[in-house]
Amino acid sequence: MDSSKTNGPQSASSSEPLELLRARPAKERADAARNREKVLAAAARLFADKGVEAVSMDAIAAAAGVGKGTLFRRFGDKSGLAVALLDAREYELQERVLSGPPPLGPGAPAAARLSAFMDAYLTYLFAHLDLVRMSETASPGARYRIGAYRFWHRHVSILLAECRPGADADPLAHALLAAVSAETAGVVRQEHGDERARQAIMTLAAALAS
Repeated sequence: MDSSKTNGPQSASSSEPLELLRARPAKERADAARNREKVLAAAARLFADKGVEAVSMDAIAAAAGVGKGTLFRRFGDKSGLAVALLDAREYELQERVLSGPPPLGPGAPAAARLSAFMDAYLTYLFAHLDLVRMSETASPGARYRIGAYRFWHRHVSILLAECRPGADADPLAHALLAAVSAETAGVVRQEHGDERARQAIMTLAAALAS
């Protein structure tokens, strides 16, 4: 493909544009869609009230008024529910990156955009830490198979390539994003508090962008 005919910012290693990466559900019957929304609403309520670890799939099915078989077929396990609950929040952040006002959106220097993205991502992460941790640790490598991670990585790689011409931006992007995995950021936050955790990660991002 002729990259000159491709719209959108380009990554350091691909001619494909940065675009929304969201797990869109397949077309479904009206009753199935209603059941899905009931399950997600019940899961969100129970997770908020009792914590993710304390809530069973049986309790979610009962609260949603659906059979356990329906719940397991649709979402598989709690990690599948976590991914579904996070989807809309991740999509909103992706849209702000692609078309929102600068510096998070287009129109600001790469270093400023990287700082804005890391700050916005940390706000999202700390607001939903238990759900993100569950989605990222469901199985070995689960974090890297999530569509949203591919978006975050591509975006950070593009910005680092602009900040550091000639650098190998793709592995650098993975290294920076490792600092905001739910496991790593969660430990730093637990030991040092929100503000120190945020400042440490922002300092790391600034060092890579300089």
